[in-house]
Amino acid sequence: QVQLVESGGGLVQAGGSLRLSCQASGRTISTLPLAWFRQPPGKERELVATISCSSTLTYYADSVKGRFTISRDNAKNTVDLQMNSLKLEDTAVYYCAAKKVEFYDSNPYSNENAYWGQGTQVTVSS
Repeated sequence: QVQLVESGGGLVQAGGSLRLSCQASGRTISTLPLAWFRQPPGKERELVATISCSSTLTYYADSVKGRFTISRDNAKNTVDLQMNSLKLEDTAVYYCAAKKVEFYDSNPYSNENAYWGQGTQVTVSS
């Protein structure tokens, strides 16, 4: 079992930056694919970025490409999301997730096949 706890959310002006961090406990996440999701107000949860076990492969949603960077530190059991040039539409609750299947799983993240954190609120103001 893996427990995930996000931190670093808050209120920021448009154009600003925030760095989210997700601390895992319970077991090492070094062999698990990781991701960040977000859920804007009144909308469904959406994928923001993913990172492979060795950090060699990353994926970004078009809406954040070039502005957000996902990274992981397997020694510290953490995954971070650096968010720059924040926009009003980035306002959401941000969640980190870890696949339950080691190394690679082609299935989309779901409540059944991944561990999820409780989320951290990011609010971007004008």
